[in-house]
Amino acid sequence: MTIYLDAVWLLNFCLDMMLLMLTLALAKDGTRKIRIVLGAFIASLLVPLSIYYPDTFINTVAGKLLYSILIILCTFKIRSVYRLLKLLLLFYFTTFAIGGGLLAVHFLLQNPIGVSPNGILTFNSGYGDPVSWLFIVIGFPLVWIFTKARMDRHGEEKIRYDQLCPVRVQIGSKCFSTTGYIDSGNQLMDPVSKKPVIICDQYFLKQWFTEGEWESIYEAHSELNFEKLPASWESRINIIPYQGVEGNRTFMMGLKPDNLTFYYENQKITTQKVLIGIQFSELTKDQSYHCLLHPKIVKSEIVETA
Repeated sequence: MTIYLDAVWLLNFCLDMMLLMLTLALAKDGTRKIRIVLGAFIASLLVPLSIYYPDTFINTVAGKLLYSILIILCTFKIRSVYRLLKLLLLFYFTTFAIGGGLLAVHFLLQNPIGVSPNGILTFNSGYGDPVSWLFIVIGFPLVWIFTKARMDRHGEEKIRYDQLCPVRVQIGSKCFSTTGYIDSGNQLMDPVSKKPVIICDQYFLKQWFTEGEWESIYEAHSELNFEKLPASWESRINIIPYQGVEGNRTFMMGLKPDNLTFYYENQKITTQKVLIGIQFSELTKDQSYHCLLHPKIVKSEIVETA
């Protein structure tokens, strides 16, 4: 059998570098690029060591574990044993995730059902079925990108989930509950009353209005004709001017609630010093929340109750 050591070595070097880059991204660490290259080079040395010294200690389970620790030490800044173990587990996680993903795609594209020489239908488990180099060269980056994208997405969703909280709004005699999102980017304040403005979408707010009332409020907003506002709601609706992200000045209609109650970190927070900005559409496609809370409400109320 002819083994092209240089080609195998180069391929493993590239794969090891991508695994270390993915480990770096998941750990949200900062290290120099030269250390990533150094760690990948040390990891790729397993190829010639395994070929020329097949019976060496490095090829045992304990040897590979110690060699993995060496790779982590050469690639990242290790400040504690806990950090070393965390990076080591992340490295193994990325390795198993990418390798498992490649095998899953490979056997998905293959036909596992075959007919044996004696005519019996059998299931081919894949042993002895080699994965081509072309498949690895093309499939590895694709699985790498997919894994990183999903982990990033999972991190974003986890952050968003941590900022969700139950909200209850009372306007007049009606009180309804929904899920709110503490939006650090919401800095909208009413310039007249100096009250913070939370934003609720039409899915949630329409519960307080009849169809005719909601249509009148929408027309008043879109046509800038505030005479169309329902007479029964004139005392509760404010016009809130603000500057959009593109620098253009516009306005938002705001409601005066009687009470706003939400729960944050096992604390019940109630306030009347707030306006509700009307969003004439849904805030999210997945309907995970219908209210954007102002961070000032959270901070000020926590300070008052501390």
